[in-house]
Amino acid sequence: MSDSQPTLSVCIVSLNTCSYLQDCLRSLAENTSVDYEVIITDNGSTDGTQAMLAAQFPRVRLVQNQQNEGYTRPMNQALQLGRGRFLAQLNPDTVILPGAFDTLIAFLEVTPQAGICGPKVLNRDYTLQKPCRRGEPRPWAVLSYFLGLATLFPKSPLFGEYLMSYKDENETHTVAGVSGSCMLIRREVVHNIGYLDERFFAYQEDADYCFRARQAGWKVYYHPQARIVHFGGMGGSRVQPFRSIYEWHRSYYLYYRKNLAQDYFFLFNWLYYLAMGAKLALALGLNFLRRDKFAGSRKP
Repeated sequence: MSDSQPTLSVCIVSLNTCSYLQDCLRSLAENTSVDYEVIITDNGSTDGTQAMLAAQFPRVRLVQNQQNEGYTRPMNQALQLGRGRFLAQLNPDTVILPGAFDTLIAFLEVTPQAGICGPKVLNRDYTLQKPCRRGEPRPWAVLSYFLGLATLFPKSPLFGEYLMSYKDENETHTVAGVSGSCMLIRREVVHNIGYLDERFFAYQEDADYCFRARQAGWKVYYHPQARIVHFGGMGGSRVQPFRSIYEWHRSYYLYYRKNLAQDYFFLFNWLYYLAMGAKLALALGLNFLRRDKFAGSRKP
C-alpha cells in the first residue's frame, strides 16, 4: 500500500468476523497489484478483531464504533475517509481471487460511462452467487423470484428478471444493480450523487446507490472476468438474526417507496405493502423454528 494517493480505497464494515476478515485482507494483499489502502469500520466486535488488525495489518485504518450501527452508516464512515480514485465496498467474509480489483479498475478505465462495476461473486463451492447481478426489483420480478417461477424458467426474461438468469454469467453486461459484497465505484460518481442513503440501516443500500447512479446517467456493469468468493451471512446477520430479518424487509420497503412506488397505482401499492408485511411475519416465524438462524435467504 502506498503512502501517496492510492488508486483504490477498500472499505469494509466488520462485526465479529475476525477470522474471515483476516483471510480477506490476506487475499487482498496477495492478489492485488494496484496501490491501495484499507479502511475498516468496526461495529463493536468482541472477538479480537481489533487486536488482530493491530498485530497483523497495522497499516489498516480502523474506525471504531462502540455498538452495532448497521451497515450503511459505518460504510459511509469508511468511504468518506477513502482517498483513492476508485472506492470499493467489500464484505469481510470474502476472498479476493487473483487480479480481481486490477481487472475491475482496468475495465472502468476503458469504459468511461461505467460508474459502478461488480465482479462475478462465487459461493464457497465456486458456483455463481446469483444476487451479484440484478435487474430492477419491481413487483413482478420479485414475486417471480420468491414464488419460484424464476427457478422453473431460468432462461425466461419474463420470470428471470430479478437475478438476470437468462443472461450468460460469463459475459460482461449492464445491470440494474450489483452486490455490495464487492462493488467498485468511480470517485466521480460520489462527487455526482454523494454517499449511501443512511435511511437504510442495512440491505438494499447497494441497490439504491446503483439506482441513483443510473438516474444520474451512469451505467452499472457486471464484469465476470473479475472474481471473488463470498461466504455470506457470516457477520451481523448471524449475530442479530431477527434484527437483520426485520431490517432486510424494512429496507426493501424503503427502496420501493423511494424509487418505484410512483410508477404504480396507490391501491396496488397498499396491497404490495401488505404482502411485504406478511412475508416479514413468515420469515420471522420460520427463523424462530430454525436451529441455524440467519437473515434473508441463503445465497442461491
